[in-house]
Amino acid sequence: MKKHSQAPAEELQVLAGPGRGEVRERASRFLAFARPISSAEEAAAILADLKRRYHDATHVAYAWKVGAGRSSAGRSSDAGEPAGTAGKPIAEAISSAGVGDALVTVVRYFGGTKLGTGGLARAYRAAAQRAIADAGLMAVHRTTRVLVTCSYESLGAARRLVRPPEVTLAGESFDPRPVLALEVFTSRLPELLASLDDARLTYELPGGG
Repeated sequence: MKKHSQAPAEELQVLAGPGRGEVRERASRFLAFARPISSAEEAAAILADLKRRYHDATHVAYAWKVGAGRSSAGRSSDAGEPAGTAGKPIAEAISSAGVGDALVTVVRYFGGTKLGTGGLARAYRAAAQRAIADAGLMAVHRTTRVLVTCSYESLGAARRLVRPPEVTLAGESFDPRPVLALEVFTSRLPELLASLDDARLTYELPGGG
């Protein structure tokens, strides 16, 4: 099992890679897959692929979460299981792990014996937890991109604002004027914007932030 790292508030816990887990309960098989994602669209594409690969499965339940805190979004599905016995336990496994940008899918093959709502929920959650544990977690900083436009005379002042790892230079162009793409830890964004204002440099946040 991979070691989990703890992240401070300005960081986001994400899956270190793909993970897989399996639970067998009264001849039913629960195959779980944890995958890093960055959007709802990516989650949908991965789900479609898994449903094609496991087209003979009885159920393909899932939950995903993108982002963290108030800005997070997510969705879950019981995929035909009794309400609250599949998607919700998978989502709870994601939440208890403190992870964002993650999709966990659990494929069930029915073994002929009903497990009851409690048994189903426990099996789905356990399978999801095993897949997350197999993937492992890592901490990444939330970042915001800032585009800085300046004159050639003020280019040096703009470049001096680059202070890795908090502020990194993601790219630059010079047609017709210098434009620097800065990637800043979101927690440090107010400081960077204040420095840009002090230097009287023009900037914009592409995402509208």
